[in-house]
Amino acid sequence: MPVRPVWCVACGWRSADGRPFGGGGGDEGIEGTERMLTLIQNGDVYAPEPLGQRSILLADGKIGKVGSVDRAAVEALGLECEIIDATGCIVAPGLIDPHMHLLGGSGESGFSTQTPEFFVGEIVRFGITTVVGVLGVDTTMKTMAGLLAKVKALREDGLNAYCWTGGYNVPPTSILRSVREDIMFIEEVIGAGEIAISDLRGLDPTPHELARVATDCYVGGMLSSKAGLLHLHVGEGDSRLRPLRDTLDGFNVEPGWFYPTHVERTEKLMREAVDLARKGVPIDVDTVEEDFARWLRFYRDHGGPPEMLTISTDASITSPRLMWEQIRSCIRDHGFPPEDVLRLATRNTARILKLDKKGVIEKGRMGDLLVLEKDTFEIVHVLSNGVFMVRDGSLVRDENFLDESNREIHLRGRKGEEGKS
Repeated sequence: MPVRPVWCVACGWRSADGRPFGGGGGDEGIEGTERMLTLIQNGDVYAPEPLGQRSILLADGKIGKVGSVDRAAVEALGLECEIIDATGCIVAPGLIDPHMHLLGGSGESGFSTQTPEFFVGEIVRFGITTVVGVLGVDTTMKTMAGLLAKVKALREDGLNAYCWTGGYNVPPTSILRSVREDIMFIEEVIGAGEIAISDLRGLDPTPHELARVATDCYVGGMLSSKAGLLHLHVGEGDSRLRPLRDTLDGFNVEPGWFYPTHVERTEKLMREAVDLARKGVPIDVDTVEEDFARWLRFYRDHGGPPEMLTISTDASITSPRLMWEQIRSCIRDHGFPPEDVLRLATRNTARILKLDKKGVIEKGRMGDLLVLEKDTFEIVHVLSNGVFMVRDGSLVRDENFLDESNREIHLRGRKGEEGKS
């Protein structure tokens, strides 16, 4: 008997096998999770640009329609449908963090100062629905195989997760024979990094070495339709971004092949970063020092192109919470327009990393959404691939291993944590 196709008259979404919009894993959703239609009504949509009050219909983990949605037509389908009233709320894309030490910090003051790995609940409760894992100075105990396994685990737990291959050292530590092969043949790898420049803990790579790695990344990305970026850790050395400038000036490489981070250490460094951004180098600022508003204003005042800047957590010792708090502070306390701040962790990051289904609220994109209180910007709901991860401010999806575990783990950092949840 042939399968009867289902056509959603409200959004134009077709299920060829006739199932009630169930999904698979990866970018197509969380494996084994039965899906339904979700209709979010009466919210002010920031896509991240402000669209005004719109409805959003999710089907099979994807955005089926943004605009006017006939609720009666949806309910008449006879499929399970959840209606979310977002009155008094903002609906925004889920945040993308391009730089998190998912295996924890390296412990640069001895073995006992290593920090634990991050779990899905600690990440998603602060609005992050896509994360890119990275290794740093330690590629001995924190291995690429271990990082890749962690990324796969987060995907199984419902998060969108990727990784950079390598670490501070050059040549980069890879899983297969080269950076190029990692990018081409390992689905989760989108580029190489964080390779250290201007840092005593790095190997002080020459412009020639940087050019070789950048070309390997570019070719690997070109052949596999990925970003293929060389993600650079910029340290506190006086050379600042000179190694990158010398590489661009002396070799046949393009500005868009590089992606330096931590460029907010000093005003001199940020001025150099702004100059490179004008030439086509995307740059990233982390939130560890909790002064992002200062650097965003500095970047804007010095003519930095808005589309070339992103924000990341650099979480290892610090919490992923800081990125959300800094975004919220920029909007609430410093008067930046919400769309100007949100784009730094949504549209900009998705475009630079070539995560084409992420970062924007429009038909066909994945259902990674935040519902926020309009006045306080407190998180109400978080959806990843159309599935609730946070509902009414409470975490509703956590690590799969807890199903078979009787462990109890309660850790709270002692630095500046008074009154934090």
